[in-house]
Amino acid sequence: MRRSYDDLVQEANTVSVAGWDFSWLDGRASEERPSWGYARLLGERMAGARAALDVQTGGGEILAGVPALPPVTVATESWPPNLALAAARLRPRGAWVVADDDEPRLPFRDASFDLVTSRHPVETWWEEIARVLRPGGSYFSQQVGPRSVAELTEFFIGPYDGTARDPEEARKAAQAAGLEVVDLRFERLRMEFRDVGAVIYFLRKVIWIVPGFSVERYAERLRELHQLIESEGPFVAHSSRFLVEARRPDGETA
Repeated sequence: MRRSYDDLVQEANTVSVAGWDFSWLDGRASEERPSWGYARLLGERMAGARAALDVQTGGGEILAGVPALPPVTVATESWPPNLALAAARLRPRGAWVVADDDEPRLPFRDASFDLVTSRHPVETWWEEIARVLRPGGSYFSQQVGPRSVAELTEFFIGPYDGTARDPEEARKAAQAAGLEVVDLRFERLRMEFRDVGAVIYFLRKVIWIVPGFSVERYAERLRELHQLIESEGPFVAHSSRFLVEARRPDGETA
């Protein structure tokens, strides 16, 4: 039985969006996953590390899924609700969780880690990453690419310049910081939103897709979107992701 617009909106606008777990969307939205399998590759790299740092860990969901954490594992996060979730997940496994405002300077000494990781960072501070990496250490990250979910953004706010987060710009920035890029891959992936509640939940959680989003502000467009999905089926968008791995050369100083 189809649910009413008001019912869908009420539910999605009140459910918690803390953490980086999207299981609430199961059956209501879907997204293709990148072919490289970030979680698996992360586990492989963690298994070979002695000291690792996960930057902007969210609620610690991805790091908590790693089968074997390095002897020294540290995660940073800025948003208090996520910080509490990350601590609950990671501290029982021996990891340190550090509150950080996601701006330079990272609160760690030079050459502290042989692996730095981050999944979907808001911004990458390449010089800081190079500084805290030991010679021979690596940065491994999956990031949001250009024009990710642009169809949804433009439905609400109209055309925009979505050229930021270009993988080649990441390569240049890494090299400028003295790192050697050893892997760089890019994919665009299909997404489907099957009801307007799924869209509301997604936009409340992923706040940069429609900056300043609220149900009240976009009530008219949300009702139009509900009618569109009811008449034509799921709203289709495309996320973009890139994988980057960069190494600090042996014998170099940051």
